[in-house]
Formats: sequence, structure tokens, C-alpha cells
Amino acid sequence: MLLDCWSIPSVMLLTFIFLKTKYRFRKIAGVIVCVAGLVMVVFSDVHSGDRSGGSNPRKGDLLVIAGATLYAISNVSEEFLVKNADRVELMSFLGLFGAIISAIQISIVERNELKSIHWTAGAVFPFFGFSLAMFLFYSFVPVLLKMSGSTMLNLSLLTSDMWAVVIRIFAYHEKVDWMYFLAFVAVAVGLIIYSGGDKEDDQHRAGVADEDAERSKHFDEEAGCDNLDRGTMSGSLKTGDTSKHDCTTSTGGREIVENKNTGKEVQGKKS
Repeated sequence: MLLDCWSIPSVMLLTFIFLKTKYRFRKIAGVIVCVAGLVMVVFSDVHSGDRSGGSNPRKGDLLVIAGATLYAISNVSEEFLVKNADRVELMSFLGLFGAIISAIQISIVERNELKSIHWTAGAVFPFFGFSLAMFLFYSFVPVLLKMSGSTMLNLSLLTSDMWAVVIRIFAYHEKVDWMYFLAFVAVAVGLIIYSGGDKEDDQHRAGVADEDAERSKHFDEEAGCDNLDRGTMSGSLKTGDTSKHDCTTSTGGREIVENKNTGKEVQGKKS
């Protein structure tokens, strides 16, 4: 419970600060309903007596808070990279460095356990199934992050407890408390409330984008008309100057011709 309850507000805070994500009242209400369903899961465990206390609860809580904070940072960073970089490059480097870091962790922390494994078909098959599940999970996570964001991802992960209940019922034939089913309904309703306003927001954003495009087009047309008018005026001014020059030239030519004719007349009278 502490892991989920801390990671969700951490993701919302980080996306609000760094990604400038705005959360409306409807989305906040959906988050509250999902967290309420998670609280029901914990109460059902307490009611059925399935919970057992640890040796150092405070240390465990601090480790859970630290892990949830790092997980929130990872999700928000991945959301930023998915929306601003190449998705294939992101997945490639995620798999590469994830394999290297996991190999280092296993060699340090679980070296003895790894040596004690008897590699049979029954031991390999669970590892293969887990690897396949993680491959599919991390392949579809970037799609969900790009479509709905990291907050929606963490809210969707709340349903993992409900699938664990289904496995307990059908695989292990265990009885579960009735509050589990009520919690599943609360989480599902919270997810619907959170994601219900996305289409309206997208339509509103599309309408605003269309209006901005129309305005910019109108401004471009006005600017083009102004430039055309200025060009016409400058052309007319240049044409007027040319006509004036032509008129001056023609007038000067006429004066020269008249002076020549006058000179000829004077020479004729003298002769």
C-alpha cells in the first residue's frame, strides 16, 4: 500500500513540476477513488488476518518510500523521453543497460542462489515465462506513457493486486475477503474517471490548434496583402520617376531641335 500510495503522488508532483502537466478536478477525483480501492485491499488483508509484521517496520517503510520515489522518477523520465525522443532508441538502451545492471546485481547479491539452481525444464520454464511477461510489459509501457502519461500507468498497476486475487482463487483455491472485489470495482471506476476526460481535452486542444492555425493563416494573408500593396506603390513611384525622366529627356530633345532650327534660320537670313 505504501509503495502505491507514495509513487502516485510522487509521479503527479514530478509531472506537474518538470513536464508542466495540469491535473483537473476530474483526474484528481479518479486518483482518490483508486487510492480508496487500494486502502480497501489493505483493510481486507487486516480483516482476514493475512498480514504479518516485519522485524523492522520503520526501515522497511523507508526503503519502500525510497524505492517508490525512484520508480516515480524513472516513469516521469521515461515519459519525457518517449514524448521528446525516439522510442526505439529508448527501448534499445533500456534493454541494454537493464541487462548489464541486472547481471551486476545478481553476481553480487544472489550469486550463491544462482549456483544452487538445478537447471531443468521445470526450472527454466518459469524464468522464460517471467522474461516474456517483462518483455511485453516494457514494450507496451512506452505506448501507454505516450498516450496517457505516467500517472495513468501507476494507477493501472493498482489492478495487479486484483489479478493476484484471481490467481489465489483459481490456481491455489484459496478464499478471499469480499472487500477485494469491492476494491477492484473502486480501482476500475477510478481509472474510468481519470481517463474519461481525455477525449474532451484532446478535442478542445484540437479546436484551439485549428483556431490558432486559422489566425496565423489570416495574419499571413494580411501580411502578404500589405507587402503586395507596398510593392505596387513602390513600383508606381518608380514608374512615375521614369516617366518624369522620359518627359525631361523629350523636353530637352525638343529644345535642342528648336535651337538647331533657330540657328539655321539665322544663318539663312545672313546669307
